[in-house]
Amino acid sequence: MAADTAVESRIERRPKLSEGVVSAIRAQVLSGDYAPGQKLPTETRMGELFGVSRTVVREAIATLAADGLVEARQGAGVFVMNHPTIAFGSISLDVGNKISHALNVIEVRMGLEIESAGLAALRRNAAQEAQIHEAFFEFDRLLERGEATGKSDFAFHREIAAATNNSYYVEVLDALGMRAIPCDIASPWGTDSTLSRDYQEGLQREHLAILKAISAGDPEAARAAMRAHLTASQERYRTLLSGQQARWLSGTRKHNG
Repeated sequence: MAADTAVESRIERRPKLSEGVVSAIRAQVLSGDYAPGQKLPTETRMGELFGVSRTVVREAIATLAADGLVEARQGAGVFVMNHPTIAFGSISLDVGNKISHALNVIEVRMGLEIESAGLAALRRNAAQEAQIHEAFFEFDRLLERGEATGKSDFAFHREIAAATNNSYYVEVLDALGMRAIPCDIASPWGTDSTLSRDYQEGLQREHLAILKAISAGDPEAARAAMRAHLTASQERYRTLLSGQQARWLSGTRKHNG
């Protein structure tokens, strides 16, 4: 039984086929093999090139689109974005599904987004504040319909970054991509708990505190609310990591016993 558990564990950690395709295409885009605005080969052709099915190719393209490197245009094909974040593009080249990687990403986001929330409270204009509100309410609408909220979650954080009126905040967040958002189904760190309604309602309560502070023009409260939000995510991942470690130790003891 213990041997079966060990085999299953190894299978779960094996990278998905789409991750290899994502890494290969990302490297080609960032190296300039595919120029901005250039159309990528068809799904069929990419399947032949990488030796995978069209389903795997579609999954890879969805991930690259979420990261802002390509854009799928209905009836036309998939195109390289005009301004991919090349300077920071290597950040997510080797991202896998390890929770330790998620903790590293959140650490980076804390250094970035706590200050961006404070600056947004000071610098946002009426239109930018309205965009932050719209992303917040779109999350609510999707949640009520039982639909995936990852895009609206990312949009909320991105609009805050945009409201700093410093484009570098947006560029770094774009480089991390939507997969940095755990409640997005494309995230390599999404779990049943992070996709649950209770989890996402908790996120919205944290988002609301950030939104209120920015709208009030209170930079310290905005920083504190963003810090609390990201710290809560950090703690949730640490709990998951501790659970994984406990299961691994338990399985090792059984195997050795």
